[in-house]
Order: sequence, then C-alpha cells, then structure tokens
Amino acid sequence: MEKLPIDLGRILLLLIPILLLQLGLQIFALVDLIRRPKTQLPKWVWALIILLLEIFGPIIYFLFGRKEA
Repeated sequence: MEKLPIDLGRILLLLIPILLLQLGLQIFALVDLIRRPKTQLPKWVWALIILLLEIFGPIIYFLFGRKEA
C-alpha cells in the first residue's frame, strides 16, 4: 500500500477560500450586529456566538438573531 504524499500547497489552496468566507461572514455579521438596535438575545451573546462558532455562528445569527425583539 502506497502512502500518498501530503502537498501542503494544495491543502492551503483549498483552505484559503474557506477561511476567507469565514472571516467575511464574521465581519459582516459583527457589523450588522453593531448597527442593529435590537436583537433576540443580548448583543454580547450574539458576538460570542459569531466569533466562537466559526462559520456556523454568523449563519445562526443571520437566521435567528436579526429578528427584532
């Protein structure tokens, strides 16, 4: 059985778009959170969700957090 060589360059080329998407979503969600007067939960809770849940945090915020309380 042959071991496949790990090409770090290819791995980085695959990860960079995902990381850029995650960073863009987080920034967009945080800016929206700051500008929005009211949210379902306190803003500090949404900020933690956006930052700690990586790519899923902003998605959860956009689906559930933007509705005004």
